[in-house]
Amino acid sequence: MVEAKLRHRVLIVEDEDNIALALDYVLTREGYAHERIANGAEAVPKIRASAPDLVLLDVMLPEVSGYEICQTVRMDPALKDVKILMMTARGSAMERRKGLALGADGFIAKPFELKELREEVRRLLGAGATPAGDA
Repeated sequence: MVEAKLRHRVLIVEDEDNIALALDYVLTREGYAHERIANGAEAVPKIRASAPDLVLLDVMLPEVSGYEICQTVRMDPALKDVKILMMTARGSAMERRKGLALGADGFIAKPFELKELREEVRRLLGAGATPAGDA
């Protein structure tokens, strides 16, 4: 039974189609409203326009890196409630520390297990999160 509360909005910022398809599959099954962009330069304007509850953010993107996007979002007080889950194929401890230091709420290494991703998304959205604007 899917609760109406699960209609959180998620923005996927991922340039690899195969990973985006896996994310789409998990988010659809979980009942989240979501959309995807594949270019780093489009991320911040899209986040400002749609104020998603969660951004699944790849680190290595065309034009603008996930780290730069994370830092820009964190410097904008209007976006303080947006959660960021960073994803990278370079999942070293140093990469994780850098992402968390820049304000990411979570960090997941690719390739990830779908179960691990689902649990991390639930953790970030479930901890008292309420949809902004409650559409």
